[in-house]
Amino acid sequence: MTASPALPGDGQLRPSSLKSLFKIMLLGALGAALHGSAQAQTVQAWITTGDQTQLLARGADSRFHGGATAATIIEVDPRQRFQEMVGFGAAITDASAWLIQNKLNPQQRADLLNELFGRSPGANFSFTRLTIGASDFSRSHYSFDDMPPGQTDPTLQHFSIAPNRADVLPVTKAALAINPRLRVMASPWSAPGWMKSTDSLIQGTLKPEAFAPFAGYLSRYISAYEKEGVPIFALTLQNEPHFEPKDYPGMRVDPAKRAAFIGGYLGPLLAKDHPHTKILDWDHNWDEPWSPAEVLKDPVANKYVAGVAWHCYGGDVRVQSALHDRWPDKETYFTECSGGKWAPVWSDNLQHFARTLVIGATRGWARGVLLWNLALDENDGPYLGGCKECRGVVTIDSRDGKITRNEEYYALAHASRFVRQGARRIASTSGYDQLDTVAFRNADDGSLALLVVNSARAPRQFAVRVGQRSFDYTLPAASVATFTWK
Repeated sequence: MTASPALPGDGQLRPSSLKSLFKIMLLGALGAALHGSAQAQTVQAWITTGDQTQLLARGADSRFHGGATAATIIEVDPRQRFQEMVGFGAAITDASAWLIQNKLNPQQRADLLNELFGRSPGANFSFTRLTIGASDFSRSHYSFDDMPPGQTDPTLQHFSIAPNRADVLPVTKAALAINPRLRVMASPWSAPGWMKSTDSLIQGTLKPEAFAPFAGYLSRYISAYEKEGVPIFALTLQNEPHFEPKDYPGMRVDPAKRAAFIGGYLGPLLAKDHPHTKILDWDHNWDEPWSPAEVLKDPVANKYVAGVAWHCYGGDVRVQSALHDRWPDKETYFTECSGGKWAPVWSDNLQHFARTLVIGATRGWARGVLLWNLALDENDGPYLGGCKECRGVVTIDSRDGKITRNEEYYALAHASRFVRQGARRIASTSGYDQLDTVAFRNADDGSLALLVVNSARAPRQFAVRVGQRSFDYTLPAASVATFTWK
């Protein structure tokens, strides 16, 4: 029996109809692809200007196109990947925690912590630092095992984190509740006085016979905080070990002593009891890179040191890269810098913190960038000794709880809001025509973030080129911008 030709409507199509349908489907798919590509080519811009007329404000969108016509071209290459990011943030000092806990009402406290540690539109801080005992930004000088003059406690029977229970612990736990991925590092300003040559928290060095008790002291701190639900991601054995302040806790620990302490005591103890807590050396300025180098040269200490932490108060950020080039297996962190009244020009401060710390430190392999006090009051305190004119990332007016977001806040938020934990730094050209840059690719959704600082006194026109595509932008004078796209 011969089959009759299929007719329209009987569930089959003639060859000519199939060809027409294929064309329709092809055009539809092409249109959808072009639509999706156009969507992907939209670039969002967020800008802070030195004159404060725009403060992390949404700027005009741009769009990718073929070619680049601007004289200045910033090349971004996502194929070149560098360090994985831990994040950005500031230290929850005793002063910061006390203000947040005692000078804000519950709603003000919740609003501020959500803004600082919450995802966009929050700043999304994912890295913070605690002090193990008092710093100059404490209302009293204390350790977690203080003893009367002349007495010792080698078995640490009197160890207690009770001084942190009223404010530091509640604020840190609240921040972790908002951002469970928050990484917490910690640094002592001094060992307990009875462990030191001065029998005091002020000045002195660690006694050799106190190496084992001090290692136990740091390990107990980690255990006590973990019991409270606050894991300690990283630890330094001493804040600024080449500085002995005269009016607040401090302790000099030269590199040979740090190497002996890490290699013989702290390293083996943490490897056994807290293997997930990293040991970082140095925690001091860029101007003495030979000191962490001496520790890393020690073969016993080296295997326990995960990385090096840096401060900004002397030297040049470029030493981070130089040390990393010698020991590329060691991580880099930037752990302290403060603004203050000694630098009163808002615009200059914004550019300095964004250009030198957020951009310079991360281009110098920093996995995390921390500034100093998260919050201080209208009198730059409370403090006890030390810096009397340091500025917090935010200022809390102790009279009414009003919040002022300082230039450091905007410099950090231009990175922290858009560069999420786990992002990778990627290649970008920098330093041309007074334009400094750093770029990242987020791991969770593949989005890209490019930070650009224009330190010129005039607007700058430039193109950003990624492969064969580019977008154009004009950035106002003395400004910071973050561009994001997928």
